Parts: sequence; structure tokens; C-alpha cells
Amino acid sequence: MALDLEKMGIAARNAAFKLAQMSTEQKNMILKAMAQALVDNAATIITANQVDLAKATEMKASFVDRLTLDEARIKDIAEGLKQVAALPDPIGNIDKGWINQNGLQIVQRRVPLGVVGMIYEARPNVTVDAAGLCFKAGNAVILRGGKEALATNIKLTEVLQQVLIENNIAKEAIQIITETSHKTAEKFMQLNGYLDVLIPRGSARLIQTVVQKATVPVIETGAGNCHVYVDSQADLAMAEKIVVNAKCQRPSVCNAAETLVVHADVAEEFLPKLADSLAKYNVELRGDARTCEILGDAAIPASERDWDTEYNDYILAVKVVDTLTEAIVHINAHNTKHSEAIVTDSYANGQRFVNEVDASSVYINASTRFTDGFVFGFGAEIGISTQKLHARGPMGLEALTTTKYVISGQGQIR
Repeated sequence: MALDLEKMGIAARNAAFKLAQMSTEQKNMILKAMAQALVDNAATIITANQVDLAKATEMKASFVDRLTLDEARIKDIAEGLKQVAALPDPIGNIDKGWINQNGLQIVQRRVPLGVVGMIYEARPNVTVDAAGLCFKAGNAVILRGGKEALATNIKLTEVLQQVLIENNIAKEAIQIITETSHKTAEKFMQLNGYLDVLIPRGSARLIQTVVQKATVPVIETGAGNCHVYVDSQADLAMAEKIVVNAKCQRPSVCNAAETLVVHADVAEEFLPKLADSLAKYNVELRGDARTCEILGDAAIPASERDWDTEYNDYILAVKVVDTLTEAIVHINAHNTKHSEAIVTDSYANGQRFVNEVDASSVYINASTRFTDGFVFGFGAEIGISTQKLHARGPMGLEALTTTKYVISGQGQIR
């Protein structure tokens, strides 16, 4: 039987209406039950995951790592749901209120978005993160993961839906699209009248496809061409630790560094030591002419394309610059507005970098790897927004809400 996206949309709308009326206590209780259900069903989830892994013979090791679930990772995912349950509920919060010249009391308060669509790739943890955050914020969610994780995502969704059923809540509050063709995906992107917002999470290509083809509102997320700039006044030992961490701690994620920019005043001292440290991780360095002159055989020439590439791998592009201005211009020309870092002992240089670099998260003397909803205290994140409308940076519960104005009067007319 053909997949009926409109039917899914209608069911999601009906579920969203009821979710919006639920108390915080009800939502938290169900989230905790979902967390326990994931742990209790770990064996069947892992079995489903093995089906996906058996088909992943052509995937890079870094993407297989993203796809893989074991008991420890399932416990971590479940812990994320518990943390979402422990977070303050934004629904009903008053952002501001005032009395206007007509004596009307105007209050702006937080309400759910309604129905959220998620389209993402081989990261089954996103299935649970998205479901949990949307549920806590009173939204229904329709999930469309990649074909690489289909069996895993279906099983995870079934486990969560069973908890909904046991608590007399429509299972359609959390739905998954089980047909992974491009035609179905495009129809999903154009489910006007049913989806209130669509959030893509994955590669730059996926995100741009959604942005270009969707007719429903889209929150652009995730693509991470992140930079670390080592200033002329940097603590070089600190800089080395930061760069190694930003590149090597988990290179497959969107907040990993892809390009290193180094001030010429410290390049000759810094780059050889850094190259030795990165060699332990078999990092390939792709440098501009000055980098290659300093490092010799330890680097290969970079192409213009390298400055715009999100490698998701043990590869680092390296550029030497003469000024902070040149560094900022290069970063703003090539970044994806995700996360950027400066290593410097100069307060003035740090503040100028923060003020002039265009990104959702900007760091002084810290790794870009910290851009994460969990680390920021938001619980599991729905994604990292790299756009400027509605939400920017790691998106937690509040980013899954909108506002409603409630106006109270005493018979006023206009």
C-alpha cells in the first residue's frame, strides 16, 4: 500500500492539538517511560541496527560510527530523554506583557509550533532526540531518516509509540516515514497545510536540497565548515590542544574543525609541532603555499575547493595569514555560519573576532566541539541552526515553540 503523507499529516495535526493541552507533569512522566522503554528494548533495537550495519559496506568508517548503536549508546540516548524531562517546560511561559494606550492588557506567551518535520541521515539518535524534544514542547513530529538507518529508526519509533499507546496518547504524535525514495522525500518537503516547519539535519547537500525544494518553512541547520584561528598572541601549547581536539576528538560531526588559520608570526614555530601531534591521528594536512613551505612533505597543496569543504574525516586545511583582518575575511568568505574559534591572549583581538566573525557560535580559547545542545544545557538538541531567523545555534526546547499574543480588555472597541 502506498504511503499516504497527507493522512500522516492529518493524524499529526490531531495529535498536536491534544499534546498542546497536556500538563508538564504528564509529558515528563511519559518521557521517563520512553527512556526506560529504550533500555528495556535494547536487544531488539541492536538487532534492528545490525540489519542496517550489514548493508553499510560502502560507507566511510566515520559514518558507520554514527550509525552504530550498542547498549552504552542506547543508555546515553535514554539519558537524553530523562534530561529533557528535567528541563523547564517553555509552554505557557510569558515572554513579556504590557498595557497599551487603550487599556488593553497584552501578553506574549509561548505555545507549540504544531507539527514538526525532521529529515535527516544516518544518525538514529536523532530519531529519539527529535521525538523527545518535540513531545516536551507539545509538538507532533513526522520523521524521515535516511535509508541507511531505516530498520533502526523504525524500531526506535515503535518503542516510543508503544509508550504513547500505553498512556492513551495517539501514537501519531510520533510518526516515521518508512519509504525512503527521493520522490517521497520531495513530497514531504511540500506537505503544506500539515507541516508547520521542516528541519533538515545532515550533510550540506541534504540541507541545500531541502532549502531549495521545500515549500514549507525550513530551519537551515548543521553544515559545519568550522575554523580555528591561531592568533599572533596565542598561547601555542593551548592552541595545539584546541586544534587537535577540534579536529580529532570526533571528526565526523558538524562542530569538528575543518580549517586551521594561523598568523604568520607564529606559523613557523607552531605548524611543525602541530603536524607532529596530528600525525598520531593520521591527519592529512592540505596547506596553502606558505604552509607547504614550512611543513614540506608533511602537507600537500590545498585547492580552492578545500577552503569550502566539510571533510567529516581526518583531513585539515591550513592557511597562513598576515593579519587578524585577513583571517576574519577568509573565515567569513568560506564558513557555514556554524562555529568558529580564536586562540589568543589578546582581549582586543578576541573581542574583535567575536564581533566580526559571522557564525552562530564563536569561541575564544576553546574548541569548536562544544557547540552542542547537551553541553549548552538544553538537553538533547533538535539541531544546530546556521540561519538567522527564528532560531540560531544549538536548538533546544524554546526553539520548538512560537508565541501567541493574548489580549484582555474591558469592552474596548476601535
